[in-house]
Amino acid sequence: MTGDTQVRAGWAPVVALAMAMVAVTTEMSLAAVALPALGAELGVGPSAAAWVLPAYTLPMAALAVPAGRWVDRVDVRWAFALALVGVGVSSLVTALAPVFWVVLVGRVAQGLAAALVLAGYMPIVVAAVPAERRGRAMGSIVTMMTVGGMAGAPLGGFVAGALGWRAVFLVKLPVVVAALWLGWRSLRGDGRGLPPPDRGLVLEAVLLGGAVAGVLLAFGGPAWTAAVAVVPAVWWARLPGSRPVLALVRRRVFGLPLLALALMSTLGGLLFFLVPYQVTGALGGTSGQVGLVLLVYVSGVAVLSVVAGALTDRCGPWPVALVGAVVSVLGMASLLLPVTSLVDLGWRLFAVGVGQGLFNPAVNALVVATAPAGAAGAAGGLGSTARMVGTTVGPALAVGGFHSGVAVLTATAVLGVTALACARR
Repeated sequence: MTGDTQVRAGWAPVVALAMAMVAVTTEMSLAAVALPALGAELGVGPSAAAWVLPAYTLPMAALAVPAGRWVDRVDVRWAFALALVGVGVSSLVTALAPVFWVVLVGRVAQGLAAALVLAGYMPIVVAAVPAERRGRAMGSIVTMMTVGGMAGAPLGGFVAGALGWRAVFLVKLPVVVAALWLGWRSLRGDGRGLPPPDRGLVLEAVLLGGAVAGVLLAFGGPAWTAAVAVVPAVWWARLPGSRPVLALVRRRVFGLPLLALALMSTLGGLLFFLVPYQVTGALGGTSGQVGLVLLVYVSGVAVLSVVAGALTDRCGPWPVALVGAVVSVLGMASLLLPVTSLVDLGWRLFAVGVGQGLFNPAVNALVVATAPAGAAGAAGGLGSTARMVGTTVGPALAVGGFHSGVAVLTATAVLGVTALACARR
């Protein structure tokens, strides 16, 4: 088989992975619009119904690293199939739940399956795509992740209004089935099968998962959970199984891009917290105009993600990621100037989106390139955890008004640029 044929064959798994990413990232915001109807039918109040959202995101973030280490030990074809079957079955459980606690169980199972999808995407790209084409593969995947994450809320609103809240958890099943079919047909197995995780890895998952969950909960709930998280984190760091992960993070060429990814991900606080209040408050806009302004940002990310993939393959991931980070900072800095209209806000968000569209595919390719052989799953899990921590911390940093929030997020992004600049081999 020629190299070109291998490349063409390798894109089928990337397409399957992109569809799986759409299903996983859409779920982050898809369920939010279903909460009022869900709570009314199952007899729970708004504060209890709100747990439907972290019940999904917490296990997804907390178990990404252990899931990635497990994926490195098993047949990636079987792991991908298991993840998508888990997504499908848990979505059915959630949609058919007769009582509220079953909804929460289903959402936690969805989060566990999503963690496996996120942890497995880098090993799939490494296995399916030659190194000189991985930038384009990352660009395609990041584009689908961005579009999926932003499209969840409007799609969920339409489905919930037309078919009821239960249909919200079923709408992605055709995409899941298609991704499963295509992934199973196109991925090559390596004969390792799907051995269960050993007791050491299970202990790692419990401790590291508890530590990450405690930190994330501190930004949306009581601050004491961050202090409690120290105990399992220290315990995990003393385990023999933690040494490869800690050694990987300590490597400058890997750890600093990972830190930059976490810091740049805090810019999500601009989109999910600051922009809606700025549009509906200071600019006197409507909820529909909030969506329109955010769509401008998404278009910048989507277009430049594809361009970034090609540039990454041509120029290398580090310079493209650094340029993207700098453009993101410049776009954020422009928001410190007075914003007089929706159009004025829109072009500045487009600039931030252009920067993020350049940064994200390149930094993911950089994380893959700097991870040692056989550690792509761990690298993917660490990247997913860094991104989720940054996204969670962002809204907490953005408190205190639009301009003060933008200033803090811009300063955080400058730190991300600094970390990335210091990561050059």
